[in-house]
Amino acid sequence: AFAQAGEVEKAWELFCLINPLRHGANAADIGVYRVEPYVVAADVYAVPPHAGRGGWTWYTGSAGWMYRLLVETFIGMRRNAARLWFQPAVPQSWGPFRVHYRYFDTFYHIFFTGGGKRVGQVKVDGVVREDSVIPLVNDRREHRVDIDMLVK
Repeated sequence: AFAQAGEVEKAWELFCLINPLRHGANAADIGVYRVEPYVVAADVYAVPPHAGRGGWTWYTGSAGWMYRLLVETFIGMRRNAARLWFQPAVPQSWGPFRVHYRYFDTFYHIFFTGGGKRVGQVKVDGVVREDSVIPLVNDRREHRVDIDMLVK
């Protein structure tokens, strides 16, 4: 909700609180958290002697929701039939990043530069797309997509 309201930094800050990778940065953290680093805990206990321990990791479906948060909200990936486009809400701290997307037997290597909250120019295999849409074709080739992002 914060990301959709334009408060991307706040959304990212809250995401970092529940990100299981943040709870496993070192051996001491892993010893406290004590659950799998690749699933989201429904609970992180706050009362001693279990403060910081995760729980209820496989009962919530939260990994799917986390995936959707990252892909659909932060990266802003949208697909309709054979058309792909982005409406990112990316924190400034991300800097350049890339997404590798597979469409049947075809790979799209998508490079985001510029940082920001909206898409500027989109190039597919070096050709500027005026509509900012990536046409998806299953031609079994690899395609390069460059997306320049704008701050405002």
